[in-house]
Amino acid sequence: MKKLALHWKIIIGMVLGVVYGLIANKLGWVDFTNAWIKPWGVIFVNLLKLIAVPLVFASLIKGVASLSDIAKLSRIGGKTIALYLTSTVIAVTIGLLLVNTVKPGEAFDMKSIQVSENTQTGADKKIEDAKEVKQEGPLQFVVDIVPTNIFSAASNNRNMLQVIFFAIFFGIAMIILPSEKTMHVKGFFDGINDIILQIVDLIMLAAPYGVFALLAGLVVDFGASSSLFIALGKYSATVIVGLLLMILVVYPIILKLFTKIKYVDFFKGISPAQMLAFSTSSSAATLPVTMERCEDHLGVSKEVSSFVLPLGATINMDGTSLYQAVGAVFIAQAYGIPLDLPAQLTIVLTATLASIGAAAVPGAGMVMLVIVLGAIGVPVEGLALIFGVDRILDMMRTVVNVTGDATVATVVASTEGQLSLVSDTELMS
Repeated sequence: MKKLALHWKIIIGMVLGVVYGLIANKLGWVDFTNAWIKPWGVIFVNLLKLIAVPLVFASLIKGVASLSDIAKLSRIGGKTIALYLTSTVIAVTIGLLLVNTVKPGEAFDMKSIQVSENTQTGADKKIEDAKEVKQEGPLQFVVDIVPTNIFSAASNNRNMLQVIFFAIFFGIAMIILPSEKTMHVKGFFDGINDIILQIVDLIMLAAPYGVFALLAGLVVDFGASSSLFIALGKYSATVIVGLLLMILVVYPIILKLFTKIKYVDFFKGISPAQMLAFSTSSSAATLPVTMERCEDHLGVSKEVSSFVLPLGATINMDGTSLYQAVGAVFIAQAYGIPLDLPAQLTIVLTATLASIGAAAVPGAGMVMLVIVLGAIGVPVEGLALIFGVDRILDMMRTVVNVTGDATVATVVASTEGQLSLVSDTELMS
């Protein structure tokens, strides 16, 4: 077991959790499961919530502060950020369109599912909260972004958008000030970011056990209804279709509009990085290969790749953002919580900004989803619904993240006249 990869351990934990939940329902172990098994799943979710604020704050400040080179590459930096943000908004929008069209969460047969009293009470409260939000002014959404007290905002995951706003503001101020005045602060946040990433690694070691407890408690709460598995299948298919649309439609259109490179050639050049991204679920781990393929096999200059790609591994998470949009709405649908237009716009903005602070490591997308759920008032416990299938979707959305990075690097290089032609032999090698 020690030699088994983490994702296989998570999958095993998922399967065993479902099997145990079915057995517990059949043998009447519901009370035992709720008392002794389910709490460990709650602890695991709490650990994810615990590191959400410091992870976003530290990684976002580090990402924004890295733009200190913008004095030298101001034009490249402007194009890069604009393209990254635009592609992320497109990804979130595609996710919302798909999930609102397919409505995978409505596959639950609520009559045959026995929801726990606490879960139902929490869902009812969120519905009432949503009704109150509708009565607020049209600009309340903008007002809520700006915090009056950053410490108060940081103490509540629902105010994560305010934390993101302050982190961006903080990072911009660091860029404006002379580097000698901020070098120690930058080093401090670099160290904090590394520590938080190590904490994420430690938490993910407990993921197989957390998944087991979550799935066991979930099946016990919702019963042995097949609607759960039907809904999960529809949810997974919705995410996968969205990711395929990004790779096969959105990115080819962007390349056609701004470059002369054919997407078939682009795909041949970047495919090794895509395969590595799929196997590692980490944009950061794939970064060296992504840079090598872009420079040597797509003809992107080192000046562009060395700036655009590392920045992309920090702030460009198209696949993750799309997944967050689908996951958030899916969970809301499963709980029967209606999401109006302001709530959907909140998902667009929150998922876009949260992706900027998403660490390029496996499992970070689930942490960012906590932020999105909190922003729209959906129970965080709903993570249990999708955690079991998260690993395989994580692998797929990382491929989209890396492909998006390479697409933007190619476009920026082309518009700057720094995209050289490469031969078919170089593309195939």
